[in-house]
Amino acid sequence: MADAISANKAELLAIANSVSSEKMIDKTIVIEAIEEAIQRAARARYGAENDIRAKLDPNTGDLRLWRVVEVVEEVDDYFKQVDLKGAQKLEKDAKLGDFIVDPLPAVDLGRIDAQQAKQVIFQKVRDAERERQFEEFKDRAGEIITGVVKSVEFGHVIVNLGRADGVIRRDQQIPREVVRVGDRVRALIMKVVRENRGHQIYLSRSHPDFMRRLFAQEVPEIYDGIIEIKAAARDPGSRAKIGVISHDGSIDPVGACVGMKGSRVQAVVQEMQGEKIDIIPWSEDTATFIVNALQPATVSRVVIDEEEGRIEVVVPDDQLSLAIGRRGQNVRLASQLTDAAIDIMTEEESSEKRQKEFTERSAMFEAELDVDETLSQLLVAEGFSELEEVAYVAPEELSGIEGFDEELAAELQSRAAEALERKEAAARDKRRELGVEDALAEIVHLNEQMLVTLGEGGIKTLDDLADLATDELIAKKRADNRRRDNRRGEEVVGVLGEYGLTEEQGNEIIMAARAHWFDDEDAPAAESAQAEGEVADAETPQ
Repeated sequence: MADAISANKAELLAIANSVSSEKMIDKTIVIEAIEEAIQRAARARYGAENDIRAKLDPNTGDLRLWRVVEVVEEVDDYFKQVDLKGAQKLEKDAKLGDFIVDPLPAVDLGRIDAQQAKQVIFQKVRDAERERQFEEFKDRAGEIITGVVKSVEFGHVIVNLGRADGVIRRDQQIPREVVRVGDRVRALIMKVVRENRGHQIYLSRSHPDFMRRLFAQEVPEIYDGIIEIKAAARDPGSRAKIGVISHDGSIDPVGACVGMKGSRVQAVVQEMQGEKIDIIPWSEDTATFIVNALQPATVSRVVIDEEEGRIEVVVPDDQLSLAIGRRGQNVRLASQLTDAAIDIMTEEESSEKRQKEFTERSAMFEAELDVDETLSQLLVAEGFSELEEVAYVAPEELSGIEGFDEELAAELQSRAAEALERKEAAARDKRRELGVEDALAEIVHLNEQMLVTLGEGGIKTLDDLADLATDELIAKKRADNRRRDNRRGEEVVGVLGEYGLTEEQGNEIIMAARAHWFDDEDAPAAESAQAEGEVADAETPQ
């Protein structure tokens, strides 16, 4: 019997040591799993109502099994309670209210009990292994890791990373790349997420940062921080662009990334399945960087519209298709690289656009200021485009125009102010006709024309305005500047997007519209306080 017990001890410790070593988890966790499995088996044998505990000595393998019972005066639950007389047979010093240990003989696990115990141990070990994997990989996001393709399920590639599995989802793979079970692949660790079914390690081969990390591996100057990749954009499997800068004036960043006879860039290209890479010198000057980003096309000039957040690039007629690229690829990558919306147009289109704007603005000034065509054209030529600019500009800027004097400048500003008042009055009438509340007109940053736009959008009361999110109010109307509402997956277009309001202004408008909600909450409290005051006055002796 002693030999049998000794063999059982050795077997339990051997299991604990083997599982701990193989799964690379703490031996204590395996011991706890074995103890829980034995506790469950014992409860199945002695009754699930019992509070049974098991303890396995990690050094000797000795296994103790006991039942915890409470010492009571009168027993109601024979599984968890014992009277004082019975308790003192187990422990001489036992007294009422104590919890004492009732030793139990070791259980001989039957086939079903053993199978259940095995499942408990496996589940505990699996949970511990997942936790270890999470702790190991949670801080490694952004690294490149190499693994072996384990399986391909519904287009998603499962990669064995050694002590964990990662997944390359279909949208994070390089298009048209074929991977087979057993292939070695390199991928970027995008994120590690806790999930109910286990921790997931998400990998990517299509992310721009994958290309950045590959260059850092191939170009020592990037790894050392001498050369920096300031921007990157990819059309996975087809073409990519990177903007690089050197922090050492003696080192050419483009040449260093290309390498001798293109050896460095070719190593990256091969890993990315032949994806063509344009290496571009980065510049702090936006116009210069855009010219570089649109290579190999030649650019005539760049016009930056900071208010609209757009950039107009003019190219010669014979360079238009090259600048746009196949299916818009070149300009799309340049736009991603510079983080700006880029409009490509030819010299002829640009000239026509400027002429149209010139004609429209001249006609507007001629009609609103009641001046002749020559004077209105002169104002446009000097850079004036809106009535507000004429009305509120410093008088000396107008009088400084050739052919203008102080008297003419004052007259033009007076007429511009009158024209603005007429437009404001017309907008006010229309706003009231639409049924927009006067209370909205008192909100900061809103003018009558904006209120008309709100009314046409069905926003006529403070509550209507207060119900809007800031994005729904101010997000720009241009398609490339739209913001996505993650809750509905729809594009959000601001009602007042055309007016160029900032996010801060939008927040102030929304909060001003919501102010009356808080006033309404305070009103009952104020009325109650007033009523209490009146009662107190009535009870005070005169």
